[in-house]
Amino acid sequence: MTKIQLSPSGKLVDAEPHDTILGALERAGYALPNNCRAGACGECKTKVLCGEFDQGMVLTMALSADDRAAGYGLMCMATPISDLVEIEFGTDDARPTLFPPRTGVPFVVTDRIERTPSIVELRLRPRGAPLRYWPGQYVLLGRAGGGGEQRCYSIANAPRPDGELTFLVTRVEGGTTSTWLHTEVRPGATVLLDGPYGTFVGDPGTATPVVCLASGSGLAPILSLTDAALRRGFPHPVTLVFSARTPDDVIDPGLLAWWEAVHPNFRSIVTYTGPDAPEGARTGRIPAQLADLFDSLAGVSVFVAGNPEFVTDCTAAARALGATDDLLHTEGFVDQRVTPIGR
Repeated sequence: MTKIQLSPSGKLVDAEPHDTILGALERAGYALPNNCRAGACGECKTKVLCGEFDQGMVLTMALSADDRAAGYGLMCMATPISDLVEIEFGTDDARPTLFPPRTGVPFVVTDRIERTPSIVELRLRPRGAPLRYWPGQYVLLGRAGGGGEQRCYSIANAPRPDGELTFLVTRVEGGTTSTWLHTEVRPGATVLLDGPYGTFVGDPGTATPVVCLASGSGLAPILSLTDAALRRGFPHPVTLVFSARTPDDVIDPGLLAWWEAVHPNFRSIVTYTGPDAPEGARTGRIPAQLADLFDSLAGVSVFVAGNPEFVTDCTAAARALGATDDLLHTEGFVDQRVTPIGR
């Protein structure tokens, strides 16, 4: 069987007869940027370090003669014809190579949805080229024309061909940017984004069960990661545990229910921390619930996102159940009244 080797990690991916390199990577769980799957957009351009492949028919504007001479190919149309094809992909642990951040990228607000009493969902589309990012990353968001302060917001959806981004914005008392986004920004407004930033992306080729723990708008990067994994046919169990104070604080329950209906390997659990939990519902903070939900987290990829206290407590509880640092990924949100340096 033909093998595709990822460099520099050395990981090997099996390619079936007539597979494109993109198709083989996706079946193995690796996410390679692509938009058209027809050799027209150039998003999947990758350097081939050794081996033979048939490039197929592609557009010159997507893969120039200079690109070909330098060893690049479009993986959506490239089929391996030697026993081994080595491509430049990811880092030493096979995580994706991060895209260079862009600054001052204009986006138009296309929709605004009140998700909870304190969280609004904003949907934005680019005025120009889409922003390239990996699920789990975040941007800095600010006013068009300058003024005000930029704040960090995680992208809440996997990359889409039309470049749409969604954000979950919690209104923070004293937070000038969150207040502006809640009270002033409406569909039709233009905002500016810098990014993407962050390394809360995990290993897209992980072959373990996944457990995601989130509270409040910390659900945003978890939704992005889950969306991407389920779309590409991730075969292992995925469990999302969300902490809410009341039923009104559960974000997008319809989406979670739909994922459960169409993906047998996905389940979502809500635990309530307030006095108005539905009858028979699970109650209590997630760190106290983990031992009831899981016998062990050894060999499980765990993703945790929320406020710093939530992340610290969940991380400790996960480690107590056997979660190891190499499979434990965390994203702690900063206070929006403090200008962040990074995430």
